[in-house]
Amino acid sequence: MARFTLPRDLYHGKGSLETLKTLEGKRAMVCVGGGSMKRAGFLDRACDYLEEAGMEVQLIEGIEADPSVETVEKGAKAMLKFQPDWIVAMGGGSPIDAAKAMWIKYEYPDITFADMCKVFGLPQLRKKAHFCAIPSTSGTATEVTSFSIITDYSKGIKYPIADFEITPDIAIVDPELAETMPAKLVAHTGMDALTHAIEAFVSTANCDYTDALALYAIRMIGKNLVGSFKGDKEMRDKMHNAQCLAGMAFSNALLGINHSMAHKTGAAFADGHLIHGAANAMYLPKVIRYNAKDKTVAERYAIIADDLKLGGNTVTEKIDLLIAYVRNKCDELNMPHCIKNYGPGGLPAEQGFVTEAEFLKKLPEIAVNAIGDACTGSNPRQPSPEEMERLFKCCYYDLEVDF
Repeated sequence: MARFTLPRDLYHGKGSLETLKTLEGKRAMVCVGGGSMKRAGFLDRACDYLEEAGMEVQLIEGIEADPSVETVEKGAKAMLKFQPDWIVAMGGGSPIDAAKAMWIKYEYPDITFADMCKVFGLPQLRKKAHFCAIPSTSGTATEVTSFSIITDYSKGIKYPIADFEITPDIAIVDPELAETMPAKLVAHTGMDALTHAIEAFVSTANCDYTDALALYAIRMIGKNLVGSFKGDKEMRDKMHNAQCLAGMAFSNALLGINHSMAHKTGAAFADGHLIHGAANAMYLPKVIRYNAKDKTVAERYAIIADDLKLGGNTVTEKIDLLIAYVRNKCDELNMPHCIKNYGPGGLPAEQGFVTEAEFLKKLPEIAVNAIGDACTGSNPRQPSPEEMERLFKCCYYDLEVDF
């Protein structure tokens, strides 16, 4: 028996933020990030709508990119004091992910972070509050997923929390919020969404329900991502829907080692972070090649190539064309192909900030951590520690995967 879970309600289209005025409750805690929602006026609008609904509103502001365990603890304490019956998270993936983890800690103050990270092992939520998610970026799709990514900076590791309990009750997918994204963010979040959909399609947990969502999301991203990056507003709006469809797919089909690798390298290096979407984009061609060594998986990738109308007469040719397609997307979006050339801000550089010496020193531990990531179990091919190290080396030096 399999399970397919989505938010109870999903409101979409321009102006759907106004849905907040229909919520019923006494107190709403609104969680936001670094200020873009305030500068664009969306935060004030959201608070006004909630107050119009008769609720007292309190803010948790300044949630950082790649939110920390400490941020979660601090936010949960604020919730325990305020006692909201609605948690409303708006912005990019980081404030929404952080709010999900705060929600767990709010409902169960004694739960440890280690217990929160037990895959599909959370206790029942909604005893104190319901959750509404409003994304402003077009990539993470955390507004419809059972995932939250929290960083333990003391270990330099991103941990996925995975449980259907943290699937939001309400998602508001209003494309107006995404129209304020800078081009670089469009690129990174868009490639994250593409990776979500491709990994969901080849995951060991895929099914008819997730396949339809994943394939259509891939098609939409292919048609709209580059145009959105170049400033086309209509394509930007389409991308906001596409990433949400990809999220519906991977929340139920799960992901694979592409995300495991991105999680475990995002905060691992001394001089800067590998932006999640950029890491996924760099690793995706290598992971496709690695997984496609399995004949059955190769045929799944070939279906994607056919749906994108890439051409090719054999499965091998179709996979080659799919890999070339992903690499070409990186070129069109001004993104690097490998860790060695990953420069500040995720831009290509002749020599990136991750030195060869640091990479090789940390590689064995990173490889073991990636294998232990929650996303690895649903990858269609299970790597050994040695294979994972080799795969990471291909991603650092931009080498062909031949194993």
